[in-house]
Amino acid sequence: MKNLFFAGVAACALCFSATLASAQTELSRNQIINSLQGAQEKVEVSADALQRAALENIQKYPGADSPQTIPMYQQLASLRQFNIEITFDFDSARIRPESYEAVGLIADALHTPYLQGQTFFIVGHTDAKGDRTYNLELSQRRAQAIREALVTTFQVPGSTLFSVGLGEEQLRDPADPFAAVNRRVQLINMGYN
Repeated sequence: MKNLFFAGVAACALCFSATLASAQTELSRNQIINSLQGAQEKVEVSADALQRAALENIQKYPGADSPQTIPMYQQLASLRQFNIEITFDFDSARIRPESYEAVGLIADALHTPYLQGQTFFIVGHTDAKGDRTYNLELSQRRAQAIREALVTTFQVPGSTLFSVGLGEEQLRDPADPFAAVNRRVQLINMGYN
């Protein structure tokens, strides 16, 4: 009788673990939705203008590190946003296979009624390893790769997505410019068209 009880408990624990693993995937999708949805103030910033501002920051403050943040980027700080790590092949804009689940979760979130009809910036960031201009270009290619995957593979309307690369110009952890946390993709909700 005791063995039957423990077998039942083990079976329940196994079912709970499987449900929990499934719920964690669902939770990630819900985290994206909850981070991006909600009323907010409209900010008039175009993806092209933000990209130009990053390049101008490099030209104005040449060298290894920028002493300034991009003022235009600061306007976006108050908007609904979500940061996620997407891995790419080294020195490439090819999304690694293990990151397609994360891209799929982003697509699932963007397909929900909570976020449909709104526009989003897909912002690529790098750490501070390497040349700043090169990092800016690489982050733009990577942001564009995420956009293309969302549009072609996951059927997210392309008219709602704008890719921007900021390279190392907006480090998440300026105290540790080489930290992995700086290599990220950021989704910013720019509101309704």
